[in-house]
Amino acid sequence: MVPLLLVMLSMAGTPFEDRVFRSKVFGQERHYRLFLPADYATSGQRYPVIYYFHGHSDRYTLERYDEGKDTVPKIAKFVAEHPVIVVAVDGYVAEHYTGFYGGAPYDVMADGGAYDFGVYFQELVAHIDGTLRTMTGRRYRATSGLSMGGFMSLYLSARYPELIGSASAFNPGPEFYIGAKGERVLWRPKDHVASHKQTMVRLIRASGDYISQYHEETRMAYARAAAVDFEFRQDEYHRHWATSIGETFAFHERGFRNPKLGNTPESFDYDSAYRKFGAWGWEFEAVGGGAGYTVLRGVGQGGLRVETRRYAPDGGAVAGRTVRVLTPGLYKAGAQYTVLDAPLNGGQVQRTVVSAGADGRLRFEVEGSGRQVSIHGPGAGGQAPVVLPMGRGDALRVMPGVEVALPVRIYNPRLEAMKNVTVEVSSAYPIVSLVETKTRVDEIPAGGFVDLSKVFRARFTAGSGDYWPARITVQVSGVAEDVDVLVAPDGMTAPVAMEILDGRTVTFKVFRQKGNQGGGSAIERTVTEGKGNGNGVLEPGEEATIWVQTTQGMDPFDKGTWHRARVYTPATWLEEAQRLEEQKGLEWTSAKELTSVVRVRADAAPGSEAEAVLWSESWSYHFTPDVRYGVEPLYQAYQLHRGEAHKVVLRLGR
Repeated sequence: MVPLLLVMLSMAGTPFEDRVFRSKVFGQERHYRLFLPADYATSGQRYPVIYYFHGHSDRYTLERYDEGKDTVPKIAKFVAEHPVIVVAVDGYVAEHYTGFYGGAPYDVMADGGAYDFGVYFQELVAHIDGTLRTMTGRRYRATSGLSMGGFMSLYLSARYPELIGSASAFNPGPEFYIGAKGERVLWRPKDHVASHKQTMVRLIRASGDYISQYHEETRMAYARAAAVDFEFRQDEYHRHWATSIGETFAFHERGFRNPKLGNTPESFDYDSAYRKFGAWGWEFEAVGGGAGYTVLRGVGQGGLRVETRRYAPDGGAVAGRTVRVLTPGLYKAGAQYTVLDAPLNGGQVQRTVVSAGADGRLRFEVEGSGRQVSIHGPGAGGQAPVVLPMGRGDALRVMPGVEVALPVRIYNPRLEAMKNVTVEVSSAYPIVSLVETKTRVDEIPAGGFVDLSKVFRARFTAGSGDYWPARITVQVSGVAEDVDVLVAPDGMTAPVAMEILDGRTVTFKVFRQKGNQGGGSAIERTVTEGKGNGNGVLEPGEEATIWVQTTQGMDPFDKGTWHRARVYTPATWLEEAQRLEEQKGLEWTSAKELTSVVRVRADAAPGSEAEAVLWSESWSYHFTPDVRYGVEPLYQAYQLHRGEAHKVVLRLGR
């Protein structure tokens, strides 16, 4: 039955209805705006749904950015002409808003976590499906949004792949915080592309959008992921608004017609910052340790890879964490299964026997330090050889111009030996020159490893400035695995000066932007960082930050300033104890400057030396007042940033 209010609104020519429902997450009535097809009252048919998320300071009314004169009419026009329902979601959080409009929605700041907007979204979906004639499969459910809402569209579709079939984002915010209160972690779409392998994704960028560089970084991450059904659109436009709405909603209609989106994948990848989570019928619980991600790769009937990371994409394991696994009902009830659990860094392989419950589900627990798990028993299927991770996180960092041993390691996850294993290495990147490309291993024992780092070598060429991306494909007996490589820039020099803060207090000259019309100057900043004797020399057991001075930053006014660095080194006696996440000067995106606190192992030998790359970032509001879009000037300065790498030798005090 069609609500009387909807009939009255339709008669008055209003193309939407504003409704409320009771939320358990918020403990209050929550609003949403509903756009229904023109024939909803008479057709009797069911419709797919697009959930639209607004940007910063806006609400479900979608009026903050354009006074309701652009987005609302475009959504209404599309719905009037197509069989689809659109729900405009309200991201309002009372504590973060100064009034009806004006504030940070969705509770995604570093000090947040009082509300889980993902669980709230599940509530809203259940409400919509329970009160409207909707098509309820994931194939018929989509998310879309602008700015912070674009971020939410990408984040929620990655978190709930079995709920959402397609996702689009207009000029999305690049990074915000997720997770429970007190355990928040930074989430950037470009770090979690693997979670979208079963999702259609569309990114839309306005050419004059002030955070275009962030959009390009996100685009590149998805464009390089062949497993993701991805498309991109750039519009000539100068404001931080949603453009090509009709074309983008048509993209979702193609998703509604895509039968592949109705399939349960044979295997999937997934990242979660929460203690308890699930995907595709699998359930997990992370126990112990502090904040961080549980990272799952190749989850399927035959097994999975389990890692934990303190941060994405390359954080170390969460100390003291284990992960409990409950599989779907994929196995023979009451049958026994052997679980092989191998450490990714090599070592003793554990073998346990578990029994499937009456529901065909298995329960087991693995350490969070990084494990490759294979399951053997009735119906579990064959086990393919595994290429183990080659670098920290999801990428291998290498130096240019020198011959590099590729740390190719193959693991046999089977209960029997693998014989005559052929391993081939290739790359389509011209900056990669492989010295050896193929070898054969006579035998890899059951649960055994083979290290081929002495076999495969390569040389890498890169440009100046920042790390250059490349990719190597490792093929093992017909099974291919892509390995991302980051090549340090050519021509790296030492910084103008370097300071090690091991408990020291130092005053630095740092750059601060003036505002969104460009300009800036240097200011003094006094910091006390690190733990040690404060003599400015790395010594066993100490923690430290490393600052570098550069001649010229990205901004014309950034001259001779200091920057805290991210530290990359192959040295085993030096590790990144913490990643600092600090607000960039006057950034309006919540994007962070990411730098390192390093720790020297207590048993490190005094006098040890190691090459290291010190990577730092500078940024600028780049304003060009003579740029026009039609008759209108550029609305806002571009927020640009760049990395700069320096090569140094770090020495331990004697």
